[in-house]
Amino acid sequence: MFGRHRTCFLGRHRTRFFKILSLTMDIQKIREAAEAALEGTDRFVVDVKCSPANEIEIVIDADSAVDLDACVALSRAVEGAFDREVEDFELSVYSAGVGQPLRLLRQYYKLVGQPVEVVLKSGEKILATLKEVSPEAITIGYTEKRLVEGKKRKVEVEVEESYTFDQIKTTKEYLDFK
Repeated sequence: MFGRHRTCFLGRHRTRFFKILSLTMDIQKIREAAEAALEGTDRFVVDVKCSPANEIEIVIDADSAVDLDACVALSRAVEGAFDREVEDFELSVYSAGVGQPLRLLRQYYKLVGQPVEVVLKSGEKILATLKEVSPEAITIGYTEKRLVEGKKRKVEVEVEESYTFDQIKTTKEYLDFK
């Protein structure tokens, strides 16, 4: 008979199954099963990946917070949606972690008013507060020392800039440990 081994650790639930088949599962079907399981909650699917060896990774986030129980429940729901006699797979469910790039507009909305690190495609890195989000762009604000006309020294000035998503390489939640 086939054995199975479960381990849970920091923010993710990982279920390992011994491999028999090497069929690649349909990512869309996996996403649909995960979204159906999350329906009615504030949690949502950020990403789904499936390797040729059927190693499935599902990344979820929430408007509030994602706890270990939510990852375990989703893992069980997705696992139950597929027939073990047809598909053999390894399933990992992760919460989108701090420091991971934002991928969905919904993740940006939840960080309005919070500090973020924006890296532009030009290579410029900006630490700022996320002020506003639209489907096309974000607006960030930060203080900067600038030379003001009539002053001998640079003065701290509040700066607000907007960037379209085409200009942005990555945006991450920023935590200052000072």
